[in-house]
Amino acid sequence: MLKRTNAIVLKTFPFGEADLIVTHLTYDFGLINTFAKSPRKIKSRFGSSLEPLTCSKISFWGKEETRLPRLTQSDIILPFQALRERWECFLKVSEIVELTVNFLPEHEANKKIFKLLLNTLKSMEKDCNVPLDIILYKIRFLHFIGYAPRLDGCGRCGKAGFSFYIAHGSVICEKCATGMNPHIKLSPGSVKLYESLSKWDDSIIGRIKPSRDLLSELSNMINDHIIYTLSRPLRSNAFHKLNPAG
Repeated sequence: MLKRTNAIVLKTFPFGEADLIVTHLTYDFGLINTFAKSPRKIKSRFGSSLEPLTCSKISFWGKEETRLPRLTQSDIILPFQALRERWECFLKVSEIVELTVNFLPEHEANKKIFKLLLNTLKSMEKDCNVPLDIILYKIRFLHFIGYAPRLDGCGRCGKAGFSFYIAHGSVICEKCATGMNPHIKLSPGSVKLYESLSKWDDSIIGRIKPSRDLLSELSNMINDHIIYTLSRPLRSNAFHKLNPAG
């Protein structure tokens, strides 16, 4: 059965001398892996459409139960070439791509996440040094897939709290936290910022100008939450440590 959809290339893996396994995030079918025949040859019909981050209109062939359908066509919609050409930009985008690949199950459509990734790439192509882009993606992505940390009230009684307990994925108030394991102390400002980024429209978020300290505090908490949920750190984090200026 031939299927068509819009898709963003997340990663590729060489297969044999000239073939590729391509991981796409698609609008209609979610995360899928496809087999691309001979795209690494000079005269390949796929051209540059299988470069990471490229958004294309793709066609692929395979039965419903086929684990690796064959990619038959890929026509570029948005190349996002500028993000690939700037190393510091590509490192930042790699983090959200890795997050997406690791959390999403295959073959489950999530149009909100597709739109979120596409809009984030568009924004970062204009300026990849906007600190809010990455943390906004992480927060909304976690909300869409049901893994968002809870900061709006104690995970046990619902009262306000500012101590985040990673193992519980929630803030816990002082009364309920008696005798519990170590926690991350959050400021009221970071909790408010988190709620704003979770709920506000993009047009309003563009007006937010949080301090570097506030962003760092919230970002560190989100990253620790992701590491605990995945049971391991993202590999892209290691590159950030080697390239702190990026």
